[in-house]
Amino acid sequence: MTSAPGAPRARKVRLTRLALVALMVLPIIEIVVVVAVGQAIGGWPTFLLLVATSLLGAWLIRREGAKAWRALEQAVRSGRMPAREIADGVVVLVGGSLLLAPGFVSDVLGLLLVLPFTRPVARSMLAAVISRRMIAQTERFTGPTVTGQPGWDQQTPQGPRRSSSSDEVVEGEIIDED
Repeated sequence: MTSAPGAPRARKVRLTRLALVALMVLPIIEIVVVVAVGQAIGGWPTFLLLVATSLLGAWLIRREGAKAWRALEQAVRSGRMPAREIADGVVVLVGGSLLLAPGFVSDVLGLLLVLPFTRPVARSMLAAVISRRMIAQTERFTGPTVTGQPGWDQQTPQGPRRSSSSDEVVEGEIIDED
């Protein structure tokens, strides 16, 4: 039920290292791709293509961001939890940031996140990551510890266990306010 004490820290270090490596490698890949495209089609056409993809990205962000915002407002007005709409907003924000950054690799990744027909895949990946993190955080939580109570010597992940020999009854009343 419980994991080894070093497991969460090892995962955190691994994710930090992965992010650090990605931040160092992605610009190098972007430069290599831009230089390769520049050699294939020329410097000015490459520059104009980079500007065009940034302008396309700005337009897509505005359009898809507005759609995501309207969907969020509609969900809130209807009284339902806007989890999908919030996830869409996060995915559009990340994709838009990648589209505004100069480079062809980031543009492709950004397009995959911003386009409506590929966004559900990114949204489900985001949900999976958040779920894993929530489960990991929940497993680390052991709850408050109550000591000094008779019969509560055994601890469980849900908190102290009450003795089976205790006959203490706590009376209460349920008030339903409509």
